[in-house]
Amino acid sequence: MEWKLQRFASRRIKTDEDMLWESIMKTLDRDLKKNRKLSSQKATKTPEKGKCSYSRFKKSIVKRLTSEVPVASSPIATRWQQFDTRNFVQLEHTMMEHLTFSSSSSFEEDLLKSPENVTAIAATSKMPFTACATEWSKPVTYTGRRTSHLNCAQGRSHFRHQRMSKQKLFSEMKAHEKPKSSHVGYSAMEICEKGACSVKGCPEKNKTKSVVQKTPTSIREEFAPFHSAVRLHTTGLRNDYYLNLLDWSSENLIAFGLNSSVHIWDGESCGALGRIDLSSSSKYISSVSWIKEGACLAVGTSDGEVQLWDIETKKRLRNMLGHVSVVGALNWNQHILTSGSRLGFIHHHDVRIPEHHVGTSRHKQAVCSLKWSPSGHLLASGSSDGALNIWPNDPGATMQSKPIRSLLHATSVKAMNWCPWISDTLAVGGGMKDGLVRVWDVSSGTIIHSTETRSQICSLLWLPETKELVTGHGLPKHQLTLWNYPSLTQVTEIYGHRGRVLHLAVSPDQRKIFSSAADGMASVWEYHK
Repeated sequence: MEWKLQRFASRRIKTDEDMLWESIMKTLDRDLKKNRKLSSQKATKTPEKGKCSYSRFKKSIVKRLTSEVPVASSPIATRWQQFDTRNFVQLEHTMMEHLTFSSSSSFEEDLLKSPENVTAIAATSKMPFTACATEWSKPVTYTGRRTSHLNCAQGRSHFRHQRMSKQKLFSEMKAHEKPKSSHVGYSAMEICEKGACSVKGCPEKNKTKSVVQKTPTSIREEFAPFHSAVRLHTTGLRNDYYLNLLDWSSENLIAFGLNSSVHIWDGESCGALGRIDLSSSSKYISSVSWIKEGACLAVGTSDGEVQLWDIETKKRLRNMLGHVSVVGALNWNQHILTSGSRLGFIHHHDVRIPEHHVGTSRHKQAVCSLKWSPSGHLLASGSSDGALNIWPNDPGATMQSKPIRSLLHATSVKAMNWCPWISDTLAVGGGMKDGLVRVWDVSSGTIIHSTETRSQICSLLWLPETKELVTGHGLPKHQLTLWNYPSLTQVTEIYGHRGRVLHLAVSPDQRKIFSSAADGMASVWEYHK
């Protein structure tokens, strides 16, 4: 009896070790039940709207990686992908850390860009192209039944690798193909034959002579001092308010930038003479400017290069580096070439010496236009923040130099030009929310004359022989307007475009005007007054 009591008593009494072990087991049991309950709830619960699990998120990322190709989102972000690294010292590189480039309301309102084609950067491969194509076309088949998760994972990985390889090789094939009208970098200029025009979508194609005579456009052109001599279809024109893609030289040559090419035309016969093509279709022409005397053409590109071309020999003379963003404006002052970038930097290049970079000035925002005065003593620079700065002729200027005068405007200063027969007189056309033509006396900083146009002014030039002013407009009419000076009374309006007139250029004899609009049409207008 005593033995039984001792045996049962030992079972009833729990040691500290037993109590600790029991507590641990209870905790584990409770956690296990809680985890099972949560897992069952997740299995039965539908995903909430706007949320996704980690597995779904991972699948979507994998799907994107297998279906997309790397693209050039901007010239700055993908500069290392577009050309080889060069060993040179750039002033803008040292100042990029201190630069704050903020967009203003006028910058966004005046831009009004049309959707641009995405530029695909072709992937490189060490394998010959023909071998790659053969390897790509080889079918891959699986035999047998997948009986484990490991085999399934291997199959998915293999198929994913195949898809990525195909996409990579497809980008290589696109890079090797000849350019077509739908390809990035393609550009063309064709003369419109009106009724017999072969260009698809030509507005003049189906018009008869009797119908044309009844249109308001033709009635107004009949009494206008300018009439349309040649109509051109252009392919590849960038609808960018801040680029300067047209210039007419003293040798009667027209340079027109379209995508990654510059088309050279004879201003007398309106015939094509040739074209300049960049080495890469991933960058585009952003500005052109002829030297005052001769056949040397300066070309600015989207990746910050400034190139010099001899049109007579059709050779590139030199490639001047220094900018790291779009070179949107160029202008010559004898042997000094001035370039302005979208980051607000103005560089002066002396093309006679190896160390071409001789001076720098700066705006707070993008440089839209550059014009040296006829005497060469003053430089006018317009910015996207509405600042119009007047600089002295000091090519060796440093970043600490200040402009002689800074004239503020409500919108971007892009359409501007010096008066050829009155010194220190500068005409400026306002942007979308401005619409004013202002004529400034830069020596005193006062407005001499102004007039309201109720339209965005995209381009502006002077006609010295007739003492007139021509402006190219955007919405609502997309017209050219002729003004008397100094009264600034309207002479006539010239119609013929369905998009804003982005660029204007005048011939050396001032008898012709070349206009280009965002609708893809260009016109050569002859003066018959």
